[in-house]
Amino acid sequence: MALQESGEMYLETIYVLSQKSNAVRAIDIGEYMGFSKPSVSRALGLLKDDGYITKDENGYIKLTESGEAHAKTIYERHTILSTLFIRLGVDEKTATEDACRIEHYISDKTFNAIKAHMEEHNV
Repeated sequence: MALQESGEMYLETIYVLSQKSNAVRAIDIGEYMGFSKPSVSRALGLLKDDGYITKDENGYIKLTESGEAHAKTIYERHTILSTLFIRLGVDEKTATEDACRIEHYISDKTFNAIKAHMEEHNV
């Protein structure tokens, strides 16, 4: 099933938090994203039902193989687009916010062209 932007944001958040700690909990996700416990609980339930995450008996959340692959893709888009915008002269806050919006809608074809251009020109 194709994820919506909100689902992708949750996967990306879980991925980022898991890089800092092996123990990611719903409360950590809520604090990071600024969302309420019921909102986080509902989203995590949907991600679990779709096979993107698992939750153990202690409440720790892990990305499944497909969840991690999707999260890495979104995170890569975010970091590359943010870097591009900053190098174009956009302030970091705006660059990050814009990258966060664009990362969910940009086509693979366009993103791969941007990525190749940046690599070719050491941007």
